[in-house]
Amino acid sequence: MAKIYYDKDADLGVLKGKTVAIIGYGNQGGAQAQNMRDSGVKVIVGSIEDASAKKAREDGFEVYPIAEAARKGDIIHILIPDEFQSDVYEKEVKPGLTAGKALMFSHGFNIRFKRILPSKDVDVIMVAPKGPGIRVRETYVEGFGTPALIAVEQNASGKAKEVVLALAKALGATRAGVIETTFTEETETDLFGEQVDLCGGATELIKASFDTLVEAGYQPEIAYFETLHEMKLITDLIQNGGLEYMWKCVSNTAEYGGRTRGSRIITKDTRKTMKGILKDIQSGKFADEWIGECKKGIPNLKRMREDDSKLQIEVVGSELRKMFVKK
Repeated sequence: MAKIYYDKDADLGVLKGKTVAIIGYGNQGGAQAQNMRDSGVKVIVGSIEDASAKKAREDGFEVYPIAEAARKGDIIHILIPDEFQSDVYEKEVKPGLTAGKALMFSHGFNIRFKRILPSKDVDVIMVAPKGPGIRVRETYVEGFGTPALIAVEQNASGKAKEVVLALAKALGATRAGVIETTFTEETETDLFGEQVDLCGGATELIKASFDTLVEAGYQPEIAYFETLHEMKLITDLIQNGGLEYMWKCVSNTAEYGGRTRGSRIITKDTRKTMKGILKDIQSGKFADEWIGECKKGIPNLKRMREDDSKLQIEVVGSELRKMFVKK
């Protein structure tokens, strides 16, 4: 059973006298920096000179070039996209990551796949909020917090767990509860969920069901409502109360049809394919593929973005969504 930690398990005093250097002031960076500051933690921001650096200054933070922020920080929290972290670490962060400091992440990709190899004399820790930055900030301001995962990869100081719990408390996460995991478990399950279910599987299921109805002669607008629009209504029910709660909330007809036909969509072969995708993640095959794609300038990703933007479901949806905006 997972161990869950709450406010009573964490001591913000552990962070007294320490400076957290947030590297990157985007979705998560901005939210986490503000939450930590409001919890009494000294926070600085490391960024290139772009719109995010301007926003950080507007929000009242001291902003430094990344290398300088890394030198000044006792805890260096890297919150730039996965594909840029390795290069930025080697060129900007590593020189300032001296013995006794801590290197922090909110996703374990670059540690798990050895794109970043910190020296053994620093702590390597993670706090991964289970929500987008906007909700991390909103729930904190509301007096609650967003649940999170915590992990310790290296415990050079002997106090890494106390530090990571304190950082989770500073984010407001221990108000809701944080679960202890490992960098490996967080990374592999996160990638799997994105590819098989939340992003990849869901979008392909929607596209396939929409196409099936349209090809059978039904109006695209009706197909859109039945296969895409109502998806949120169902996932909201599932999130609020679980799978069985959802079944209780839909009609008996929908429940019987769904329970008897769902396994014809997700077949034994589908589950076998899922296991193959998981093996690609575990072996590092996907990571190598993604890193190679990035080095080439993401040509395949750009092509897929362009192709999918022209799909009928996207064209129809862009018009139908206007119906839900009050004029």
